[in-house]
Formats: sequence, structure tokens, C-alpha cells
Amino acid sequence: MKNVPLGVYVKKNTVIHRLPPIVKFGFLITYVIFTGIFVTTWQQAVACVALSTAGYIIAAIPPRITFSQLFPPLPLLITLGLFQWWQLGWEPALRITLVIFSALLMAALLTLTTTVEAMMEALEKALRPMARFGLPVESIVLAISLTMRLLPLMLNTVHEVLDARKARGAGFSLVAFGTPVLIRSIRRARAIADALWARGVGD
Repeated sequence: MKNVPLGVYVKKNTVIHRLPPIVKFGFLITYVIFTGIFVTTWQQAVACVALSTAGYIIAAIPPRITFSQLFPPLPLLITLGLFQWWQLGWEPALRITLVIFSALLMAALLTLTTTVEAMMEALEKALRPMARFGLPVESIVLAISLTMRLLPLMLNTVHEVLDARKARGAGFSLVAFGTPVLIRSIRRARAIADALWARGVGD
């Protein structure tokens, strides 16, 4: 199953899709802070994951895309959970891992139900009052927009490198895998930087 990367918008006409982007942003920030502070048991953390998953059902996100959002973070989260288990015990480790997983699901749901353009417009409007205090609003919005748009390209690069190694019958090697990914990423970053400089961004 190919993963659907962050930033891919699923066009639907559900109540979650129709919510203003600034409301979704506010809910996500509040949700992350609230669960991080007030969720104190692993049972509550399970309920948070169930709530996040229910959001996908309400938003009518297709099952294939839902599962593609559920599973990619798991290897890293499992590693984190095992480390926390070693440090704190299984109950705190499970709670922490599930809370983070729930927050990731909510963040992915935001991108699946809101176009990048709408999110950036809402973010710019929210930050605009801070411009009078010297906050570089346009630069911040541009940086976030580029990050979100480049995530799918980064994921495609990873898939291309893995597919190329499989085609050559090569085994997995962290150095052999990471080097071409890093080189391609640097090249892409330089190309984008040159394009921005050519258009006067950052003068």
C-alpha cells in the first residue's frame, strides 16, 4: 500500500471539511495541549486515539487513506514507546505513545480536510496582527507552505531509492539508503533556494 503523504487534500463535503481552517487550527493546538497535560492514564489515551479515528469516519476519508495515515508513524512511535517502557514502565510508555499517535492523527486529518492554500491563508490572517511587532509573517507562511508541499516529494524520493535498491537486488544499508536521499534532498533545496532568490524572496 502506498502511503498518502501529509498535504494531500481529500475533497469531500462533510462538516469537518466545511469548518473554517482557523477553527481547525485552533482545535488542533488546543487538542494537543489538552491531551498532553490532562491525559493521565493509558485508558484515556486509548479514548483519544478512538476520537481521532472517529474524525476520519466523520470526514468520510476512504479506508485506504485512513490506514495510510495510521501506520507510517508506527515504527518511530514503537521505538519511542519501547524506550519509555525501559525508562518509566509500560503504563506511562503506552500513555505517552498513544497521546502522540492521537495528535499525529489529528494533524493529518487537518491536512486531509483542508487545502494548503486555505491553511496558509488562515495562518497569515492569524499572524498578521503580529507583523506590527516585527514578526516576518510572509516568511513564516512561505516556510510552512514549502515544508508541507515538499513532504510528498520527500516521501517519493524515499520510495524511489528503495525501489531502485530492490530492482538491483541490494540489501538494506542505512548508509546506502540515506546517502542518495540526502543528496537528492540537498539538490532540491538548492534549486528551490535559487528560484526564490531569482524572484527576489529574501532580499
